[in-house]
Amino acid sequence: MLPARDIVLLLTHGGDYYTVDRVAQALSGRGARPLRINTEDFPAQLELTTALGRTGEEVALRTASGELRGEEIRAVWVRRMALPRLDEALEPAWRDGCVRESLAAFEGFLEGLEARGCRFINPLVAGQAAHNKVRQLRMAQALGLEVPRTVVTNDAARVRSFFEHVQGRMVAKMLTPLTQSMEGGQPFVYTSAMGPEDLEALEGLHHSPMVFQERIDKRRELRVAVVGGRCLTGAIDASRSVAGQVDWRRARPEECRWEPGELPAPVAARLVRLVGALGLVYGAVDLIVTPEGRHVFLEVNPGGEWGMLEHELGLPIADALAEALLDEGDASRHPSRENAWPSSS
Repeated sequence: MLPARDIVLLLTHGGDYYTVDRVAQALSGRGARPLRINTEDFPAQLELTTALGRTGEEVALRTASGELRGEEIRAVWVRRMALPRLDEALEPAWRDGCVRESLAAFEGFLEGLEARGCRFINPLVAGQAAHNKVRQLRMAQALGLEVPRTVVTNDAARVRSFFEHVQGRMVAKMLTPLTQSMEGGQPFVYTSAMGPEDLEALEGLHHSPMVFQERIDKRRELRVAVVGGRCLTGAIDASRSVAGQVDWRRARPEECRWEPGELPAPVAARLVRLVGALGLVYGAVDLIVTPEGRHVFLEVNPGGEWGMLEHELGLPIADALAEALLDEGDASRHPSRENAWPSSS
């Protein structure tokens, strides 16, 4: 007798609570069995096995509560991925090797689940590739969304020229995220305004290129959780926050609050198309609404935060994710070939 295929793995880290709990509740209410996995616990506390033989492939996961086989796992929510938590006494070279081996083993385990038809949010290849901001902007523009004028370079002269071109209204950001979470235990880099004084301190470009964009005037900003073809939208006005004017994530909670947001139907349709074109099931989109009412696309984060939208506005994002995880659509559309983990450096 085959086991019931009703387990949904929720991959996260030990400091992540509200959103994981909400999705777990939504899954339980639909008859599924959610299982939280703190990914930093592998390999010290979790045991994974991938076995290939003449009769096929077997994947298994052993936790403190027992062993699970691949055929019992229906879906996987890749909420957060953390680096392994290893013994600090390990020699650095040995430690780095253990991290690489652990990441490769976990990746192989997840690929084995995808090969068995498990539903992934987001599919591993798509989720990793979609982080690239240039690719996002190019595709968004092709779909008819307005995007800021943008330069990606390590050439200081080009940065200074672009600064003049946008009349000194310029911001800088990273090309890819150092971490998917503001509280994920890794460095987090905010979008920052650039002034004339910053143009004399661009030596860091010799170590890493950056993204430079024109600074767009804001009436307010939108965070749109796009999931299952739906756009669930919150709005925030951080203009009264000195720290949060450029990046609302730097504002203090008492300076601005989330409010219900609205999207014109054509913009919503383009966002749904963009998330689908990136191969994603879920994406958190950031937009600026200008004083004139234009909607300017900034980026889509495949693992972007949405807990504040559900907690403060009551948007049913956890329910939408649960429904998408239990969707019986073809999960093999996005086979896994890339590493979904953060860099070990």
